[in-house]
Amino acid sequence: MNIELTEKLIAALDDVQKNLPPDVKISTDIFRQSRFIDSSIDNVKSSLYEGAIFVIIVLFLFLANVRTTLISLVTLPLALVVAILALHYMGLSINTMSLGGMAIAIGSLVDDAIVDVENVWKRLRENRLLPEGERRSIKDVVFEASKEVRMPILNSTLIIVVSFVPLFFLSGMEGRMLVPLGIAFIVALFASTFVALTLTPVLCSYLLGNNKGEGLPKEAFVAVWMKKQYQRALLWALNHKVVVMGSTFALLVVALVCFFQLGRSFLPSFNEGSLTINITSMPGVSLEESNKLGRRAEELLLSIPEIQTVARKTGRAELDEHSRGVNGSEIEAPYELKDRSKDEMMQEVRDKLNTLSGANIELGQPISHRIDAMLSGTKASIAIKLFGDDLNHMYLYANRIKTAISGIEGIADLNVEQQIERPQLQIVPKREMMAKYGVTMPEFGEFVAVNLAGATVSQVYEQGKVFNLIVRAKDNVRDEMDKVNDLMIDTESGERIPLSYVADVVSSMGPNSVSRENVKRKIVISANTSGRDLRGVVNDIRERIDAEVKLPEGYHVEFGGQFESEEAASRTLLLASLMSIVVIFLLIYTEFKNAAQSGVILLNLPLALIGGVFALMLTTGEVSIPAIIGFISLFGIATRNGMLLISRYNKLRAEGMPLEESIVHGSLDRLNPILMTALSSALALIPLAFRGDLPGNEIQSPMAKVILGGLLTSTFLNAFIVPIVYEWMNRKKK
Repeated sequence: MNIELTEKLIAALDDVQKNLPPDVKISTDIFRQSRFIDSSIDNVKSSLYEGAIFVIIVLFLFLANVRTTLISLVTLPLALVVAILALHYMGLSINTMSLGGMAIAIGSLVDDAIVDVENVWKRLRENRLLPEGERRSIKDVVFEASKEVRMPILNSTLIIVVSFVPLFFLSGMEGRMLVPLGIAFIVALFASTFVALTLTPVLCSYLLGNNKGEGLPKEAFVAVWMKKQYQRALLWALNHKVVVMGSTFALLVVALVCFFQLGRSFLPSFNEGSLTINITSMPGVSLEESNKLGRRAEELLLSIPEIQTVARKTGRAELDEHSRGVNGSEIEAPYELKDRSKDEMMQEVRDKLNTLSGANIELGQPISHRIDAMLSGTKASIAIKLFGDDLNHMYLYANRIKTAISGIEGIADLNVEQQIERPQLQIVPKREMMAKYGVTMPEFGEFVAVNLAGATVSQVYEQGKVFNLIVRAKDNVRDEMDKVNDLMIDTESGERIPLSYVADVVSSMGPNSVSRENVKRKIVISANTSGRDLRGVVNDIRERIDAEVKLPEGYHVEFGGQFESEEAASRTLLLASLMSIVVIFLLIYTEFKNAAQSGVILLNLPLALIGGVFALMLTTGEVSIPAIIGFISLFGIATRNGMLLISRYNKLRAEGMPLEESIVHGSLDRLNPILMTALSSALALIPLAFRGDLPGNEIQSPMAKVILGGLLTSTFLNAFIVPIVYEWMNRKKK
């Protein structure tokens, strides 16, 4: 819709340009949100395609067979088509969030088919090794092989879906942004599972193998080599259980310590390709002076290599949704990064604009600015709201707060809401004199409003245009106190008397504006962060204010902005994720009917946490809402491996195999599907994880990093921890 509207607007403006004088040009290149949308969608689509290529490589390396690879890959286009159709019929659009959900799911979409095809392929090889008279039909082998993994496939899908449910408990802006991602992921995952349970076995029965014994399929070299290495490592781990478990526990402790040292933020910074800069001078400044300040700011911005053009709005009309005085200017500055990073460019912008004396500077981006405005009413990520009664005292304490926190590391664009005394006329009615002359309060109020503010009494038509006809006192009368005193007001008796007979007209000073929240007066100290996490900066601000600024009775400080939304969203996700873990445990329990074995599978949660934390430590160093969602969804994805192992152990034990042999044999049986599903899911996320600075990838990137890191550690550690714990649990039953 946005792109279509942009195209129509550009076409309309092109038509308008034809009728304008030659020296009047309309520029439509300053900022177009459609550019950000287009580039975002293109970047996510590229990640989607590249992720699919990684999946193909993994499948071919481990299966070493074109037909098995193609059967597994059939799931991809079918699942994506079903997801797109479902989004369409649900009234949702294809955007960066929905495409991001598909990109994150791309590796998981083939997991169910991989497990099925790999098991079928293995059983067909075993069937071929039998004497010709003992071989079963292809259809029977495929049926039994698919039946063997059907319930783990179905339950693992349900578990992953449940792990994404907390995302739907988010409200507000973050919910609206992330829910389409969750919907796309879940719909695509259900579609892939349906294909794996229905179409995949049918394709296997038609395309894989024959009963004649020719062309005995060989196991892939990579798979054979990995099994040899894994068997050696697994036997060592089973003989050194204490060392393995102790090392893993130590890693978990380190990860937990690191987790609580990570910074906290709400959403990752967007890369919109344009800056929105607010420059505010003292209220009451003339338009001419404000324009000079704006021109100087434009010159400074254009001296920065990455910025090629700027556009400025100084002041906004009273009927505008965001009206402001002529003392405020908003500059749009599109940029294109060259040899420097965005942070380095932003620092130069701040350094140059801070040379403007008497001006407050706020840096942001078009969408980010509006997000901040929706969250806290200010165009900055941190809003320190000072509440009180006396505006002069509030302004004094606000500046004390600004001075106290100005030295905090990572704080940027620190401003106090402009508040000055301006001359004004106070017209105070003399009620006794009004009663004497018979002037009522409504009549008095109407007289003052009409004379000083004006009233529309009619409309004038001139050359096809309509103008309001406004009646009010002359400008020279309204600007002088003595002449206001002499304004004549009608009395009840019909005579006219000066306004001074029934009112005191006093020249005084008053605030230029009064802001209120919950009926209390407030002044806002706003700030952004640079080079540091949001939560850490806010915590330091709180400590500094508590230590250095003593507020009198009746005055207090509240904090708003992105960090407030991050706290609320984190609490919501924590509660919802605890419920999800309980549901995941119940789903696992329905599969194994054994609480201890279900608990062993849940060991994947802390094992996955280790890699997710280290991934954040090595990259952003911050935990954001998308990263938290990544941890939650990772728990569901990581349980699949444990379910495959435990179900295979149980089956071999039921067939009479000794405990240690069943563990080793079962682990080797499930090594291929575990590695293939983990690698396809993880490698498919690499494009998103390592391109988080590109438009469209900003929100999905933290999720991808967490899932990627968590899958790597949970898969590696799961291959040794689950066998060890399973043996400990069953050693009395040997």
